[in-house]
Amino acid sequence: MANRFILNERSYHGKGAIQEIAGEVTSRGLKKALLCTDPDLLKFGVTKKVTDVLDAAGLAYQVYSEIKPNPTIENVKDGVEAAKAAQADYIIAIGGGSSMDTAKAIGIIVTNPEFADVRSLEGTADTKNPCLPIIAVPTTAGTAAEVTINYVITDVEKNRKFVCVDPHDIPVVAIVDPDMMASMPKGLTAATGMDALTHAIESYTSRKANPITDTFALSALKRIFANLPTAYSEPENETAREQMLIAAYEAGVCINNASVTIVHGMSRPIGALFHVPHGISNAMLDIKCLGFAAQGAPGKFAEAARAVGVSCNADDSAAAQDFLAALEKLCGAVEIPTLAEYGIDRGEFFAAMDKMADDALASGSPANTIREVAKQDILDIYASLWN
Repeated sequence: MANRFILNERSYHGKGAIQEIAGEVTSRGLKKALLCTDPDLLKFGVTKKVTDVLDAAGLAYQVYSEIKPNPTIENVKDGVEAAKAAQADYIIAIGGGSSMDTAKAIGIIVTNPEFADVRSLEGTADTKNPCLPIIAVPTTAGTAAEVTINYVITDVEKNRKFVCVDPHDIPVVAIVDPDMMASMPKGLTAATGMDALTHAIESYTSRKANPITDTFALSALKRIFANLPTAYSEPENETAREQMLIAAYEAGVCINNASVTIVHGMSRPIGALFHVPHGISNAMLDIKCLGFAAQGAPGKFAEAARAVGVSCNADDSAAAQDFLAALEKLCGAVEIPTLAEYGIDRGEFFAAMDKMADDALASGSPANTIREVAKQDILDIYASLWN
């Protein structure tokens, strides 16, 4: 079986990387950008770091900032109209997953207008044309949307999130600059860092894993275990911040090519129904979901534990448990809340579980899990979150 491997055309990493944007734009003959960002990044001057580069180079752009934390179908449709009105021939996406997911959907629809309803993009839509060129500038270290072919849109009417997977939407250029995440608050550091960790361990234990993705995944896991607690407790620590950006990118490479598994499948419905940030809902589920997977196939979890340095146990089952224990300790270090601590009502959660389980299975992600997953398994795990 051939293993597909997809990456950006080009990426820049390190302090000052945003200065490369002007050269990329001019060398590609691009004329005007739709700059997708969120209101807070605009308000607090983070977006200005990029617009200063564009202004200095005399490059035209139009800002579109009406993007919600969980971007909606309407966000996308409004963005498509903004791109058309601006006559934009490329997009600069600044932010976390929300800005980049919105940018991907906008870019795809502009060049593939038959998908203007947005819902028809769910799954692996048969788009014919690459999206508008996207230059992705992450401001968080976790989602890795700058290197992935995935994006998630919220359907408010149906109260669900849906996943779109399309090689035509990958940003042509990723600009991974630690200066762009200097003001990231602790809560966001925890959420995005745990998202990156979940990407790495899920892709490493996925049925679609391969030797190349395994290499990236183990490197990401080592960086995250070593640097996330410091990045969380010492936001000014540039070394930890940069290491987390590298880890997030590595983990993004992994899910691009090996996909995610049960955690993401179960996490998205929690986010859609109870508005829990994606990385936090992943972290809430990690121990239970990965513990479930490890019960049936401890080998790769044991390999991860030894590679990261949290176990030297020769017994795979014991080493896998050591990995889960280290993961639980990490969740504690970055103060991941329980569902109850987050303020979710137990009765409402249990009432929604059947729908959430159906939505999780429909996403396809649980099918990549190294152990077979049935609906009852998902229901049992959801219920166990309250134990």
